[in-house]
Amino acid sequence: MSSTHSSIEAVTARQVLDSRGNPTLEAEVRLAGGATGRAIVPSGASTGQHEAVELRDGGDRWVGKGVTTAVANVNGELAAAVRGLDAGDQATVDRAIGGEGAHVLPVPMLNVLNGGEHADNNVDIQEFMYMPVGAPSFGEGLRWGVECYHALKKVLSHRGLSTAVGDEGGFAPNLDSNEEAVQLLLEAVEAAGLTPGTDMALALDAASTEFFRGGEYVLAGEGRSLSPAGMADYLADLCLRYPIVSIEDGMGEDDWDGWAALTEAVGDRVQLVGDDLFVTNTERLARGIADGIANSILVKVNQIGTLTETLEAVEMAHAAGYTAVMSHRSGETEDTTIADLAVATNCGQIKTGAPARSDRVAKYNQPRSTGRTRPTSCGSTPSTPTRRSSGAPARNTTWSGPTRRPTPSSRPPTRWATCPPSGPSPAEALLRRYPGLPDSRRC
Repeated sequence: MSSTHSSIEAVTARQVLDSRGNPTLEAEVRLAGGATGRAIVPSGASTGQHEAVELRDGGDRWVGKGVTTAVANVNGELAAAVRGLDAGDQATVDRAIGGEGAHVLPVPMLNVLNGGEHADNNVDIQEFMYMPVGAPSFGEGLRWGVECYHALKKVLSHRGLSTAVGDEGGFAPNLDSNEEAVQLLLEAVEAAGLTPGTDMALALDAASTEFFRGGEYVLAGEGRSLSPAGMADYLADLCLRYPIVSIEDGMGEDDWDGWAALTEAVGDRVQLVGDDLFVTNTERLARGIADGIANSILVKVNQIGTLTETLEAVEMAHAAGYTAVMSHRSGETEDTTIADLAVATNCGQIKTGAPARSDRVAKYNQPRSTGRTRPTSCGSTPSTPTRRSSGAPARNTTWSGPTRRPTPSSRPPTRWATCPPSGPSPAEALLRRYPGLPDSRRC
């Protein structure tokens, strides 16, 4: 496309609704050659104090959540600033980190049981997720996750527990403890005919900033409080007894000492993801890398504010050997940009809620479309940092799951990557990084 055809001719914004019925902003860019592109901004409920702040109208209309001021800014000042510029400038950046180099379809992280700020229940930990680490492809991994989701609904119903869903489509029952949620997920894995820890692993998003008060982690649903050291021990114990391979925001956003303790305890075998900790911000990520804190970053475009800064954060993480997880927000739309970014940046993982509600499912459907239309080549995801505890116990020593194996699909699924037999799939790369999980598989 020539620079004339790719010059920005018009930018138009309007107010639309997100998955919670709150206003958000949609922008459309039209180029001189007639091409157009649209994107819709999501919104988070569990937000860190260090992330970019949304511009809301306030007042009575839309309960104060209107975005007409932001729409006016886009249609006026911002549109004037970019009109006539070559849209290829951004494409050059995208091609530099993606394009022909984009070769990994991500491992889905399916949030199937909600608590915290994402649900109106007594569960403190915000998200309990499935990760189909043993699946041979993205398509099969998604199928396993969906089947476990439906099995979980039956498990909850059989126990007389609520099957109403939270903001991200996960179930939101009242439970006796956070650990009970882990047990319910594993029971559903078995009911679906899969092997916990081999076929299906678990991931948590504690969102612990939300219950870090006065220097303690207040687990109100369990009626107890933990010191930072106690919280680190609590999460480490869960990882020891259950096949948990990833924990997001295990400690509060500014509890750097607590993060150091958690990293020392399990960082050599569990992915520790910073969301509120890093807020897709290279300055905070650089501090974490320098101090050996965590080993992964959650990536949210609207958390930092620009696509360029988002890409810089992913590049910094990969260069330091940290993993990156592309993520949605709890208030979502039908926009699928993050699914494309997950592939373009070779994140290797995508987190976009339960396999329910069209605003979530659209993002799981997009990588399947990408896999059909563009062959990919195999690659691995980054390894974890080297600063680790030498005396940490082996994980998952007490869990023993069933021996039944999943039934293969009747037709070839979309592949994680098109690669020679010796190349690792993203699932195998994840298993290699966290050797506590058995039965690594190749794509």
